[in-house]
Amino acid sequence: MENINNSLRMLAETPWLIEKSALERMARRAMAGPIDAAVPVAARPMARQGSVAVLPLYGILRQRGPTFMDMLFEGGGTSTDAFAAAFRRMVNDTTVSAIVIDVDSPGGSVFGTPELADEILKARGTKPVIAVANSLAASAAYWVASAADEIVGTPSSMVGSIGVYTMHIDFSKMDEMMGINVTYVAAGKYKVEGNMDEPLGDEALAALQEQIDEYYDSFVSAVAKGRKTTPSAVRSGYGEGRVVTAKQALKLGMIDRIGTLEQTLARYGASMDGAVRAEEPMEIDVQTSEEPEIEASDDTPLPESTGESLDIRRRRLEYPATKRA
Repeated sequence: MENINNSLRMLAETPWLIEKSALERMARRAMAGPIDAAVPVAARPMARQGSVAVLPLYGILRQRGPTFMDMLFEGGGTSTDAFAAAFRRMVNDTTVSAIVIDVDSPGGSVFGTPELADEILKARGTKPVIAVANSLAASAAYWVASAADEIVGTPSSMVGSIGVYTMHIDFSKMDEMMGINVTYVAAGKYKVEGNMDEPLGDEALAALQEQIDEYYDSFVSAVAKGRKTTPSAVRSGYGEGRVVTAKQALKLGMIDRIGTLEQTLARYGASMDGAVRAEEPMEIDVQTSEEPEIEASDDTPLPESTGESLDIRRRRLEYPATKRA
């Protein structure tokens, strides 16, 4: 029970830019019992095809990691710091003519998301940056995608969930039933406000709401800037916290076109064969028919271009996950 409470406390202490059902699944996993961190999950490949770099943005987004969030979310996650470093290398690599961000994420933590989006926005004008919702770009992931020059939604994709939230879990009734009496000894007027061993007071609620509103304003403003529209248009016309289908997103101006990842790569003279995600390790081939294939080392996630077509063995980045019920 202590481990469950600790996991729920950590979930509740984070301001989230995440699709609601994803956080609910994480909470249910936390309540189910101890986490087995030894089970590997989906691949985190990076690939390079000719002069096109493909960067994956998958799972829960968090600034650093892996963290307990990756263990609670079956699909693992991506570090925004690590992604920003890889993106920066590709921007500065003169042999890379375009960057495609392959997005499949319900969002994640507020922390690190604005910084990554700013990094991508500042790269505009250097080379094309295309974000492909393949197949979910929600909340923090949509914030990041909105900074790209273009957003493409696959036909079955969903995008949006523009909003911020946190939660307060009140354990006071459970403490009482279990005969637990928690006493906080603290210094600082607000140091222990909003703790989970008592109901949430009005003053603490107001402080949390102010914080959430501030993050939401930043989110809306960033999306408006990236999509070249107004904050009011984002607030009232971009799903209002809901995820929407690709067709709806195109109509609302949330994406620029509907197409697959392969079609997007083809626009830049590249192609990708094979599935991107798998429960077990797998190799992903990225190739063209114009030039000989050259295999890169497994230790080189984003190899230097040789000027020839590359057949890259896409390296797995292992993250822990929970056991299936």
